[in-house]
Amino acid sequence: MYSNFENLENLKEIMNDGNEQVIDRIKNLNGLIEKGVNPYPYSFQEANHTREIVDNFENISEDESYIVAGRIMLLRRMGKVIFLNLKDQEGEIQVYLSKKILGADEFELLKLVDIGDIIGVEGTVFKTKTGEITIRANKFSVLSKSIRPLPEKYHGIKDADLRQRHRSMDMIMNDEVKERFIKRSRSMAAIRKFMEGKDFVEVETPILDTKYGGGEAKPFETYVNSLSTEVFMNVSPELYLKRLMVGGIERVYTIARSFRNEGIDKTHYPEFTLFECYMAYSDYNDMMELMENLYESVFLEVNGCTKICYEGREIDFKAPWRRAKMCDLVKEETGLNVEDMSREEIIENIKEKNLLGQEQLEGMNFQELDKGNIIMEIFDEFCADKLVQPTFVTDFPMETSPLCKLHREDSRLIERFEPYANGVELGNAYSELNDPIRQRELLHEQAQKLRAGLETASPMDEEFAKAIDTGMPPAGGLGIGIDRMIMFITNASSIKDVIAFPLVKR
Repeated sequence: MYSNFENLENLKEIMNDGNEQVIDRIKNLNGLIEKGVNPYPYSFQEANHTREIVDNFENISEDESYIVAGRIMLLRRMGKVIFLNLKDQEGEIQVYLSKKILGADEFELLKLVDIGDIIGVEGTVFKTKTGEITIRANKFSVLSKSIRPLPEKYHGIKDADLRQRHRSMDMIMNDEVKERFIKRSRSMAAIRKFMEGKDFVEVETPILDTKYGGGEAKPFETYVNSLSTEVFMNVSPELYLKRLMVGGIERVYTIARSFRNEGIDKTHYPEFTLFECYMAYSDYNDMMELMENLYESVFLEVNGCTKICYEGREIDFKAPWRRAKMCDLVKEETGLNVEDMSREEIIENIKEKNLLGQEQLEGMNFQELDKGNIIMEIFDEFCADKLVQPTFVTDFPMETSPLCKLHREDSRLIERFEPYANGVELGNAYSELNDPIRQRELLHEQAQKLRAGLETASPMDEEFAKAIDTGMPPAGGLGIGIDRMIMFITNASSIKDVIAFPLVKR
């Protein structure tokens, strides 16, 4: 029923690093089996958690019994007495085991127990002379024998690649890592709670499709054997959510895994979690209010406050947030009134004022950019990093999106915003375009750009276009990068830190 090291012809056939420590632990495993102990039982009647005991110690009576299960993190053998530290999801507590209480046979089994093993204990609670809250065990059970030693406590796992590759070890040795993913789960629950309170309906949208759209990104491609067809992985759920609005769901949202075959850096990753919602009879002003209130609600729910200290800066996500027009920000930082300049005048002024070095100029490749996207490049270069406190950057140049309505007061602009904090873009939102003729024109332009070789352009989506032909109500739409939100909530410096199992090269 159980593996026995002596019966394995060659440990290295199934373990590529079966060193002496591993062999010693397997010998202890065999020793438990020989004594009739099941080292991997089916279940355990866990009744309490460590935090419950520690937080309520003053109200615990001397004869009250507690049952706790967890991993051994520290083990001190002192003749007929053993002290160990037991760690569960909520914390850590000291356990006292003595030969006198357990009996000679039971105590003898403890010789076969190692740091890293998962055990269960039952006993009363007391405080040692040094003030340590401790369980005095009268029973213990081996629940999972560890055959691999934990990293040494002081050094832990320092290398970022190893921490991501062996996330389980990282979580065992670093409580803040485990807490980060618990907070991520709580954040997702808080988002759903907030949206339900606003009468939104959550839906699921396809991950695989024969087309893609809703975002400027190169897609991942794969193949469906049973259909004998190439398909793309979801870039954005936008077009499906709008089709659901056409179908009569006035407030709709999804939390979707999205895939974009782009670079990896501090805030970008090819596989990420995207929150996207649409609200009928609203516009981008309503989306600003929705987003700032959503952020405030989630921070209060998960962290208990809206203020954080991130990379040495205090940032407050309390609503309302600052609003600032993109062209005004560009003018503040560069002195260029780009809104009233032609494309050629902007390029000429950049060169005359030496705003960019030659290498940057060449890297921006102005010849392939229209006026709107040149303004976006200038904003990214000179303005984004200055936005420390949460700020809605509004009123983008009209060339920057095919899915957004023209600004109601200035046809050179669109009613679009991107929220920023600490120089990081947090999302994207529009007063959504619902003019079917204009929508078809813009989608057709995107398809032409794709045929001309622009990898981030999208193909024509006739099903979506026909849905808009049928009539979509005026609406505001909002997309939020969940991973970036979690970075701020958990004080993580990289998007990989908030993804439990990011891709790691072989």
